[in-house]
Amino acid sequence: MKNCFVPIFAPAALALFLVSACTTNPVTGRKEFTAGVSPQEELQLGITSFDKMKQEVPISHDPAANAMLQRVGKRLAAVASKDMPNAQWEFVVFDSEEANAFCLPGGKVGIYKGILPIAKDDAGLATVVAHEIAHAISRHGAERMATSQAMQVGGQILGAATQNAKPITQTAVSAAYGLGGQVGYQLPHSRAQESEADHIGLIYMARSGFDPKEAINFWQRFSAYNEQRGGSKTPSLLSDHPVDSKRIQQIQAWLPEAQQQYVAGGIREPSGAARGSDVISK
Repeated sequence: MKNCFVPIFAPAALALFLVSACTTNPVTGRKEFTAGVSPQEELQLGITSFDKMKQEVPISHDPAANAMLQRVGKRLAAVASKDMPNAQWEFVVFDSEEANAFCLPGGKVGIYKGILPIAKDDAGLATVVAHEIAHAISRHGAERMATSQAMQVGGQILGAATQNAKPITQTAVSAAYGLGGQVGYQLPHSRAQESEADHIGLIYMARSGFDPKEAINFWQRFSAYNEQRGGSKTPSLLSDHPVDSKRIQQIQAWLPEAQQQYVAGGIREPSGAARGSDVISK
């Protein structure tokens, strides 16, 4: 069994508590630190946040875009529901040119219209939606909240331990703790979560009957889109996402596993819908 990934900067007593406050990822078996964030609280937070967003962000009424998302979303939800049985699935297209998507706890999936030209077809959109669903299944949001709380407690304990030290020492220790926590744990953990969502998303694609090889095509298009916009100037060490080239390389390594599940399931994409009967373009 995989160990719980806890902040390495946490004091010993706190670290012991963190290890005991872990849940298990239903797909990978990874132990996840989600202390203080119950699934019920997470579900309610997701529902509330999604309802608020629908009131504040314009919803697209493009029939082709909505039909595409509903078609892809229902296939993925049928597979993912096994790992998130209490999900209240909802799929909404938001009228924004931002190239992004998300899935809130409880199966609340939103995509921005700007991602559709990059997704191009059903399989491309399945890559995006499966990745976002994987984040929710893995409770990555709860992990981030729990980790942030643990780091705050660790900082308070460290502050109490150095309260009699010289002010310059207190400042130096506090700065080192903050920077070490961010660069040494939080950012690598965020990149690890993104990679985990890529991996699980690939499996969900395959189980839903979408050819997982199409994920590589999507991420290549997304990488080209990023390059057209000037590319990321953030060094990989300070980024919360894997660089596109590494992401594609990882997906290529996972393809044999996903392809086996795609073949074993005996599911094939319908020739019309799977290859994009409703291809979206700007």
